[in-house]
Amino acid sequence: KMLKKLELSDNDHKELISYCKSKNISFFSTAFDNEGISYLSSLNFDMFKIPSGELTNFPYLRAIAKTGLPVILSTGMANIDEIEKTINILVSYGTKKSEITVLHCNTEYPTPMIDVNLKAMLTIKDKLGVCIGYSDHTLGIEVPIAAVALGAIVIEKHFILDRNLKGPDHKASLEPNELKEMVCAIRNIEKAISGNGIKEPSLSEKKNMHIARKSIHLSKDLTSGSIITEQDIISLRPG
Repeated sequence: KMLKKLELSDNDHKELISYCKSKNISFFSTAFDNEGISYLSSLNFDMFKIPSGELTNFPYLRAIAKTGLPVILSTGMANIDEIEKTINILVSYGTKKSEITVLHCNTEYPTPMIDVNLKAMLTIKDKLGVCIGYSDHTLGIEVPIAAVALGAIVIEKHFILDRNLKGPDHKASLEPNELKEMVCAIRNIEKAISGNGIKEPSLSEKKNMHIARKSIHLSKDLTSGSIITEQDIISLRPG
């Protein structure tokens, strides 16, 4: 009954697609059965999202793979072997492995911080050789930002206009200002980790070197002909 109330019609989808295009946003939707896959294919989407609950649904995975479209795969409740099997099924029926992004995820709303286990995202990358992301159900915005710092290239976060509205997962959803704050923080983190990895003075700090570093000065007046000793000198700013 709850899902029936939340169902989007064909007209709803088309209205959302049109609106997103006007805002330069890529719109897509998630199918939960083979009929839904066929319907979404008719809308000419450029990717498919596989929700965590369908990770072990073989006919569903095969149908998505046969579209040949890029896939974002959520992995809540799954272990590494199940994820590997899912990837193998997708690849064997038409999905390119290079076009699969696997999202580490915990299917609890909201997810306790102690259960996030962000290191598992890195395990997925190392063991399965795929692009990684993170689907977040925690409260707040810290964990998605941390995931980006660790290498996530896709972030999924639930969004709601008002958290006080009725719904099953609104507590773990962001309101508009919070979503904006998260995106801005992620963009800053992307800049912060985009360097060349070489430890060297940056352009912005070079101007401070002559101020912050020290040079040798006399610590007291000396008469002509004095032999300078270490006790006669002192290190002082500027350089």
